[in-house]
Amino acid sequence: MKNFKSIISIFSIIALFFVLAACGPQESDEKESSGKKEDSAKKELLVWEDIEKSDGIKDAIAKFEKEHDVTVKVVEKAYAQQIEDLRLDGPAGTGPDVLTMAGDQIGTAVTEGLIKELTISDEIKSLYTESAYQSQLVDGKAYGLPKAVETTLLYYNKDIISEDELPATLDEWYEKSKELTKDGNYGFLALFDQIYYAQSVLGGYGGYIFGLDNGVYDPTDIGLNNEGAIEGAEYIQKFYTEGLFPAGIIGEQGINVLESLFTEGKAAAIISGPWNLEPFKKAGVNYGVAKLPQLSNGDNMSAFVGVKSYNVSSYSKNAELAEELVKFLANEENSKTRYEITQEVPAVQALADDPVVKESEAAQAVAEQSQFSELTPNIPEMNEVWTPADSALQTIATGKAKPEEALNQAAETIKGQIEAKHSGN
Repeated sequence: MKNFKSIISIFSIIALFFVLAACGPQESDEKESSGKKEDSAKKELLVWEDIEKSDGIKDAIAKFEKEHDVTVKVVEKAYAQQIEDLRLDGPAGTGPDVLTMAGDQIGTAVTEGLIKELTISDEIKSLYTESAYQSQLVDGKAYGLPKAVETTLLYYNKDIISEDELPATLDEWYEKSKELTKDGNYGFLALFDQIYYAQSVLGGYGGYIFGLDNGVYDPTDIGLNNEGAIEGAEYIQKFYTEGLFPAGIIGEQGINVLESLFTEGKAAAIISGPWNLEPFKKAGVNYGVAKLPQLSNGDNMSAFVGVKSYNVSSYSKNAELAEELVKFLANEENSKTRYEITQEVPAVQALADDPVVKESEAAQAVAEQSQFSELTPNIPEMNEVWTPADSALQTIATGKAKPEEALNQAAETIKGQIEAKHSGN
């Protein structure tokens, strides 16, 4: 009986072996087959590009698709609004893998966990200008790569004032404006009721948004109401009180009035950005561009350096591939191609000396102005600056408050909002 049980056990083991042998390879084959199906499924990436800028990366996208066997869909969206759309579309699974952002939005995006940290080699870092790459750093970590840089510029109408007659200082423009301001015509105009533009004067006299130490912003150190900023604001106020700036360029519709006056040949010069190069050309304006003028203290007018970048969404399901695409789009070759098509000044250092870029009056003006300019702070606290600063400048422009009083109030408001909203940061 004992032997019979042993024989049964042996046969049972042998039978089990064959069952396992028969099932094992088949299950393995199924898994391998399933894996092959998963691997063979072509990956897809969604890129959000800026409005009317997708042609600049069309060829690069085609090359990337071929080299990586991936499908890349490009959708145009206003780049300043993309972070807002990402807040909704990212969690919903309909957001991009790669998006375009403004440099001053990086800190907020990182704090909210919207974009991924990238692994950037020293070789790649060295491609870009220092300030452009700096705009992508938060606490020393990189969250994107710069695609283009921009500063405000001086546009002047050559039919009103020739290049040889172009005033070199803001004082000279002030005097020239006195001559030209009559019968609905004006000399020099700027949206100095907005901090984005007014900082060119306030900053030139020593005002600043936040203190900066070794590349780190200190939001407790607000310089919008220091002695230099107040002096700059007093200078700005003269253009309004003496009627050299029309009342129509104050407030929300100011930019439309300003641009209309220039395109209609009723303003000799305005401060604007590279985004108006093509529109003014299409409008038939015979214009030239130059860096911003010097101030009475001998320093050049400052400006904010705006940096556009490519960044990877934290919600991307193909983050590694998306990072590869960012590096590919922002390399030297593709940056040059994008410049030739979009005329956006590239952030790649070597391209500053490229003949294609050097021949552009606008690119050279941006490059020259950049020497006197500063990055727009990219920390989340910057969100608390815009509205109070603009409100103060509008009261200065309309004569409702003295510069010192208005700027002190703005600084207090900004400080209070930072303490209320960012004290836990």
